[in-house]
Amino acid sequence: MAGNPVGRTVSIALALLCVGAAPRTGPSFGIWSNPKGSVHVRAEPCGRNMCGVVVWASDKAKADAARGGTDPLVGTTLFRDFTPAGRNRWRGKVFVPDIGKTFSGTVTLLDPDRLEGEGCLLGGIGCKSQIWTRVTP
Repeated sequence: MAGNPVGRTVSIALALLCVGAAPRTGPSFGIWSNPKGSVHVRAEPCGRNMCGVVVWASDKAKADAARGGTDPLVGTTLFRDFTPAGRNRWRGKVFVPDIGKTFSGTVTLLDPDRLEGEGCLLGGIGCKSQIWTRVTP
């Protein structure tokens, strides 16, 4: 998946799991880690929607993003305008920094400490999902 733009898209798109189930407060807000532990995203309100901002990234993730034209990675809003799409589910746009493109994605809160994110290319093609975990202080 690492050398494949679709795979990278899905990996980052799944980072969208940082968004969850409540419009202003709730269990989805906080910091979430991707499965590899290389990116941490803070889910937070952005107007009436929810967004996800990178608050920490490994050196490799930073280098990959820089090669794709996003530098710095930390502070970048990856998840934009996520709106409710059912119980414990959100839909929005995901910016993939290592390829500089934006795709559609969904996030589903599985339980207080796990989110499943799914990212797809246009028309629902090439979808992938990942489970992200809450980062505890």
